[in-house]
Amino acid sequence: MKLPTWFKSVLQSRLDDVFARVALDPEIKRIREEKDLAFQRLFSDPTIINKPEFSEWEDISHYKQEMENEYLYWQGMQDGAQLAYVIMTLIMDVEKETGE
Repeated sequence: MKLPTWFKSVLQSRLDDVFARVALDPEIKRIREEKDLAFQRLFSDPTIINKPEFSEWEDISHYKQEMENEYLYWQGMQDGAQLAYVIMTLIMDVEKETGE
Protein backbone atom coordinates (compact mmCIF):
# COMPACT_ATOMS: atom_id res chain seq x y z
CA MET A 1 0.00 0.00 0.00
CA LYS A 2 1.43 3.33 -1.05
CA LEU A 3 0.96 6.26 1.33
CA PRO A 4 -0.63 9.42 -0.08
CA THR A 5 1.71 12.36 -0.62
CA TRP A 6 -0.19 14.55 1.84
CA PHE A 7 0.22 11.87 4.54
CA LYS A 8 3.97 11.65 3.96
CA SER A 9 4.14 15.42 4.18
CA VAL A 10 2.24 15.44 7.49
CA LEU A 11 4.52 12.74 8.93
CA GLN A 12 7.66 14.57 7.79
CA SER A 13 6.38 17.81 9.28
CA ARG A 14 5.71 16.05 12.58
CA LEU A 15 9.19 14.49 12.61
CA ASP A 16 10.77 17.87 11.90
CA ASP A 17 8.80 19.39 14.78
CA VAL A 18 9.78 16.64 17.22
CA PHE A 19 13.47 16.80 16.25
CA ALA A 20 13.40 20.59 16.69
CA ARG A 21 11.92 20.18 20.19
CA VAL A 22 14.61 17.64 21.06
CA ALA A 23 17.27 20.10 19.92
CA LEU A 24 15.78 22.85 22.13
CA ASP A 25 14.90 20.75 25.19
CA PRO A 26 16.64 22.40 28.20
CA GLU A 27 17.69 19.13 29.85
CA ILE A 28 19.12 17.69 26.64
CA LYS A 29 20.77 21.05 25.86
CA ARG A 30 22.45 21.04 29.29
CA ILE A 31 23.69 17.49 28.77
CA ARG A 32 24.92 18.37 25.26
CA GLU A 33 26.89 21.32 26.69
CA GLU A 34 28.42 19.07 29.37
CA LYS A 35 29.37 16.58 26.68
CA ASP A 36 30.99 19.31 24.58
CA LEU A 37 33.03 20.56 27.56
CA ALA A 38 34.12 17.03 28.37
CA PHE A 39 35.06 16.56 24.70
CA GLN A 40 37.20 19.72 24.75
CA ARG A 41 38.99 18.48 27.88
CA LEU A 42 39.40 15.12 26.22
CA PHE A 43 41.43 16.46 23.32
CA SER A 44 43.46 18.97 25.31
CA ASP A 45 45.80 16.07 26.14
CA PRO A 46 46.74 13.34 23.62
CA THR A 47 47.22 10.74 26.39
CA ILE A 48 43.68 11.27 27.62
CA ILE A 49 42.32 7.86 26.66
CA ASN A 50 43.77 6.35 29.82
CA LYS A 51 42.50 9.15 32.06
CA PRO A 52 39.22 9.69 33.91
CA GLU A 53 38.30 12.61 31.62
CA PHE A 54 37.87 10.17 28.75
CA SER A 55 35.50 8.03 30.80
CA GLU A 56 33.62 11.17 31.85
CA TRP A 57 33.20 12.29 28.25
CA GLU A 58 32.17 8.81 27.17
CA ASP A 59 29.59 8.53 29.97
CA ILE A 60 28.10 11.95 29.26
CA SER A 61 28.03 11.27 25.53
CA HIS A 62 26.17 7.99 25.98
CA TYR A 63 23.76 9.55 28.49
CA LYS A 64 22.95 12.41 26.11
CA GLN A 65 22.24 9.97 23.30
CA GLU A 66 20.08 7.88 25.61
CA MET A 67 18.05 10.94 26.67
CA GLU A 68 17.45 11.97 23.06
CA ASN A 69 16.45 8.43 22.06
CA GLU A 70 14.06 8.11 25.01
CA TYR A 71 12.44 11.43 24.20
CA LEU A 72 11.98 10.44 20.56
CA TYR A 73 10.64 7.00 21.56
CA TRP A 74 7.98 8.40 23.88
CA GLN A 75 6.98 11.07 21.39
CA GLY A 76 6.64 8.38 18.73
CA MET A 77 4.47 6.30 21.08
CA GLN A 78 2.20 9.29 21.73
CA ASP A 79 1.95 10.13 18.05
CA GLY A 80 1.26 6.48 17.18
CA ALA A 81 -1.50 6.25 19.79
CA GLN A 82 -3.10 9.44 18.49
CA LEU A 83 -2.89 8.19 14.92
CA ALA A 84 -4.42 4.82 15.87
CA TYR A 85 -7.23 6.59 17.74
CA VAL A 86 -8.03 8.83 14.76
CA ILE A 87 -8.01 5.89 12.35
CA MET A 88 -10.23 3.78 14.62
CA THR A 89 -12.63 6.70 15.04
CA LEU A 90 -12.84 7.12 11.27
CA ILE A 91 -13.45 3.39 10.78
CA MET A 92 -16.18 3.39 13.43
CA ASP A 93 -17.83 6.45 11.85
CA VAL A 94 -17.82 4.78 8.42
CA GLU A 95 -19.29 1.58 9.91
CA LYS A 96 -22.07 3.58 11.61
CA GLU A 97 -22.88 5.36 8.36
CA THR A 98 -23.04 2.14 6.36
CA GLY A 99 -24.92 0.28 9.08
CA GLU A 100 -22.35 -2.51 9.51
